[in-house]
Amino acid sequence: MPPTLASVVRSSSLHLTVLAGADQLERPVRWVHTSELDDPTPFLEGGELLLTTGIKLGKAAAKLQAYVHRLADAGVVGLGLGVGLSHTEVPQALVDAAAQRGLPLIRVPEATPFIAISKTVSAALAAEQYEAVTTSFEAQEELTRAALGKDGTTAVVRKLAARLGGWAALYDGSGALSAVAPDWAARRAGRLAAEVDRLRRRPAPSSAALQGRAPGIDTADEDYVVVQSLGADRRPRGFLAVGTEDRITPTERYVLNAAVALLTLTLERSRELRQAEERMGAALLGMVLAGEIVTARQVAAGLFGGLPEGTVRVLVGGAGPTADPEALGELGDRAEQAGSRVAERLLISREDGPNGPRLIVLAPDNGAAHRACLGAVEEHEGLALGISAAASVEEAGTAFAQAERALAVALRGGKRAVDHEEVGAGSLLPLLGEEAVTAFAEGLLRPLRDHDRTARGDLVASLRAWLSRHGQWDAAAADLGVHRHTLRYRMRRVEELLGRSLDDTDARMELWLALRSGED
Repeated sequence: MPPTLASVVRSSSLHLTVLAGADQLERPVRWVHTSELDDPTPFLEGGELLLTTGIKLGKAAAKLQAYVHRLADAGVVGLGLGVGLSHTEVPQALVDAAAQRGLPLIRVPEATPFIAISKTVSAALAAEQYEAVTTSFEAQEELTRAALGKDGTTAVVRKLAARLGGWAALYDGSGALSAVAPDWAARRAGRLAAEVDRLRRRPAPSSAALQGRAPGIDTADEDYVVVQSLGADRRPRGFLAVGTEDRITPTERYVLNAAVALLTLTLERSRELRQAEERMGAALLGMVLAGEIVTARQVAAGLFGGLPEGTVRVLVGGAGPTADPEALGELGDRAEQAGSRVAERLLISREDGPNGPRLIVLAPDNGAAHRACLGAVEEHEGLALGISAAASVEEAGTAFAQAERALAVALRGGKRAVDHEEVGAGSLLPLLGEEAVTAFAEGLLRPLRDHDRTARGDLVASLRAWLSRHGQWDAAAADLGVHRHTLRYRMRRVEELLGRSLDDTDARMELWLALRSGED
């Protein structure tokens, strides 16, 4: 702790007497400054104990009062007046002004040189700095040993909380709480979800300080909380939160920074290991999708403890033109983190697809990774997910093709997620939005539309009614309000203009799709 006015006054060798502001003596003294100017404030920074003999102050009450106001406004923590030179005693007007502003006023006897006070404060400041360096070094050693130990990041969180005399919590990249110490702080750490989520959307490293009755804090305890994102390449890999009863001191700040550096290094090192695992996992996933299941099981048994068990799904994520470039990477991180929290086996591969980068995930049906992917695509504009039908690992190749088709539908329709079941259960018509299909339909029906604009008879409407009634003459004629012979004449005219027979099943199908593709 820095020296205070109280500790300076208590020094028996200085023989100092407090004349005003005795209730403010716990103010920390950052420096001692001596000045005989009537306005020394341009040379002050705040936090000083100012010493003067009052040569230029005189005895006028108004001048002494103005002097005290200037010092108090400048943040001076105390005023020491040396008696025996300009003033035989401290003027009462100065005492009254200091008492009015709550500025500690100290009588310095003639036998006490100002340099003695400066040495006392300097020695205390040096001792504080030495203590800070020593404490920081000891804490860094302790935290480093914890990081290298068996518990790793959990041990760092535990040691940090003990060093700060408060609590500490570590969150993973998705914002989920992964470690907290002491155990009773879990509820308090859980209330920081909104603040962690805000930091998750900002480049790392970044931080936020919440003091007193801040939103998200347990107001019964009024903790002072600091939340710090962890990461070295702008993408947050995790988050650290600490809570203390009082604002953290400079020494505690050094300890916190040491913990942040160690946790960041640990997370980045873990990321490199994960990247190596991802490359192996991607190769293994390629084997599974290619149908090499026997070999894949043998490899997976030694590397990952085996392949995903039971019913699985293949999920393929892709990014549209409006998506954040980092969104697809975060999708993979969220799936991996969710799976690891529940020891879920899954395979992930990041690759360049025909329409740009994509993420492939083979995960248990409706498992943690599956749900995490669904949540992630809802949070990111332009990100889409195609999901296969439930399948066995042996059917993963077919499931992958299903997920690819579902992703294409999602990207084309501007949807966040599309299941293969939705594609199969829905109509084919919504998928006919390609320019080539529209051009084909316009070209196929152009002779009929040209006829309708220049001659009698609505051939397009007649063809639509006839096809919708599956070639039933009476029903279609009734829909149009014409005689069936009239409709037969129109259909012969359609055949003549198109050069195709309506008895041809392919012709009927193409004409029906052409008619439907042009509908609003």
